[in-house]
Amino acid sequence: MTANQRLVVMLYAMHPTDRAGAVVETGATLARLVGMSPTVFSRTRRQVVEAGWLEQTDRLAHISYYRLGAKSTGEDVVVPLRRAT
Repeated sequence: MTANQRLVVMLYAMHPTDRAGAVVETGATLARLVGMSPTVFSRTRRQVVEAGWLEQTDRLAHISYYRLGAKSTGEDVVVPLRRAT
């Protein structure tokens, strides 16, 4: 994971969320908070979505909202139990 990717994931992890866990801020606003251009922020966010760290929750008009994905929250590391024989 690159430094920009870690920064984007940490921003989503630390930012206030709605009931569904989505950060309800535009990418441009979030980019400004971390000092990235909106283009670099959008590209980096797309990379972490593809890697499973973030997931898209809603899309209103042309604005998409994201929340932490299973990889970020540790949900994908649960090992299923099986009965001992």
